[in-house]
Amino acid sequence: MTSLDFRQLPDLASRELTGSVMYANDELFAQRENLIAPGAAQHDLSAFGHKGKVYDGWETRRRREPGHDFAIVRLGAPGVIRGVVIDTAWFTGNYPPFASIEAVCADGYPNAAELLQAPWEPLVGKVALLGDTANAFPVDSERRWTHVRLNIYPDGGVARLRVHGEVRPDPAFLTGTIDVAALENGADIADCSNHFYSSPRNIIAPGRAANMGGGWENARRRDDGNDHVTVRLAGTSLVDHVEIDTSYYVGNAPGWARLSGLPAGSDATDESAFVELLPKTALLPDCRHRFRIDANTPMSFVRLDVYPDGGISRLRVHGRLTEPGTP
Repeated sequence: MTSLDFRQLPDLASRELTGSVMYANDELFAQRENLIAPGAAQHDLSAFGHKGKVYDGWETRRRREPGHDFAIVRLGAPGVIRGVVIDTAWFTGNYPPFASIEAVCADGYPNAAELLQAPWEPLVGKVALLGDTANAFPVDSERRWTHVRLNIYPDGGVARLRVHGEVRPDPAFLTGTIDVAALENGADIADCSNHFYSSPRNIIAPGRAANMGGGWENARRRDDGNDHVTVRLAGTSLVDHVEIDTSYYVGNAPGWARLSGLPAGSDATDESAFVELLPKTALLPDCRHRFRIDANTPMSFVRLDVYPDGGISRLRVHGRLTEPGTP
């Protein structure tokens, strides 16, 4: 993993993964929850409130005493952090000149008071920030973390905090039949033919899509090919049944779909190594389709082919992790 591509990894702090900004020592001008809101920060030049300019971010008051401000984020999905983005979008004369990131791996569900006493460890030392900029910093650590603390020096505004990395779930909850393609269980997207309208990672996100924008939608094909997405499973798995959900895709669902799997130990770059799990099957628009899978071979990847193109809300691959594949 290089420092140049960490922003392609999942945002472990994302609200869409149920991350939470548990505490901030000050949020007079703009509330802490904005830090992990989905999408880019918005700005309305004419928006003013009783306390001043309205910002889509977290903003503290001007400090008149020694110290610095900070916010604590519970990661929606614990994991190995590869890099962070401290985005000061729209903050120009009121951004913090410096920041640092600390992290902790805590068992259970500590509250904010307990986290204030936690043994925080540095991930990104005190670094200079630029205003109105997505300041990106790689992280060199192989440890699993559950919470991060953003420190700003001495005060100011931050629009977004992104914590990119690889999900490392608690193995205690990976027993029995689970969704081995779920991002929160450690799976991720390995390959995708086209993501013109939306990210393929949406199909392995928690919960149900709220609308058509919450799934994976490719461009309309004007050739004889078809689109596909490949998922690296949470570990080598015996697949039991799958769900292919086209909810909200009414006039742009695929006409058909096919699911194949890569037997454990095979070369993921060799398309011929994939074996059929679900033959090419007609799909309905705006429908959750469930299919039993008769497979006795552990799989490490699955590939969903849609014909010829179209949108998928969710892909669920239910199965049991084999011992070698358990994180």
